[in-house]
Amino acid sequence: MTIRVVVADDQELVRSGFAMILSAQPDIEVVAEAGDGAEAVAAVRRHAPDVVLLDIRMPRMDGIEAARTICAETGCRAVMLTTFDQDDYVYEALHAGASGFLLKDVRRDDLVHAVRVVVAGDSLLAPSVARRLVADFTSRGQAATAGPELGALTARERETLVLLGRGLSNAEIAAELVVSEHTVKTHVSNVLSKLGLRDRIQAVICAYESGLIAPGG
Repeated sequence: MTIRVVVADDQELVRSGFAMILSAQPDIEVVAEAGDGAEAVAAVRRHAPDVVLLDIRMPRMDGIEAARTICAETGCRAVMLTTFDQDDYVYEALHAGASGFLLKDVRRDDLVHAVRVVVAGDSLLAPSVARRLVADFTSRGQAATAGPELGALTARERETLVLLGRGLSNAEIAAELVVSEHTVKTHVSNVLSKLGLRDRIQAVICAYESGLIAPGG
């Protein structure tokens, strides 16, 4: 399967550099480049890519607003790119529906890996980082809505969601539940599907917003 990507950054050298790195991969095709958020939204609507890389600071429409529109309208996964690493940007990006957050000095191999990871439905924040960020995110009262109804989940799926919320990987969840990683993947897939969640990042947020896990717990 070829992964289709749109790259959006107002700095042409950065944009073309990322596009060149990704286009060199046999399984990745850069279908469009954009110089601002509005162009990125238009490109996603036109080309229906799997992933869009969005610089956070862009003219006309910034990357977070573009991510909010793209994630609400399409199945495209958004990865935020920035030279800044302040937590506030991460909070806003996650709440906008982004599946990941990378600094622009990311290594070539890590950039390629990031694109493949989000297409596979995983997140781009290390479990410990995701746990810390979302705990702080919710404890600061930044969650805008209540979490989805959890009644559709089986008992084992609720356990899986709790462990996702704590930032555990599939291997760690498998060890905790004493099941295979394949079984864990099935449980994670069911949780995301039943709750209408885009990826693991949203599952972590859901675990806190629904009250399944207390902030800092």
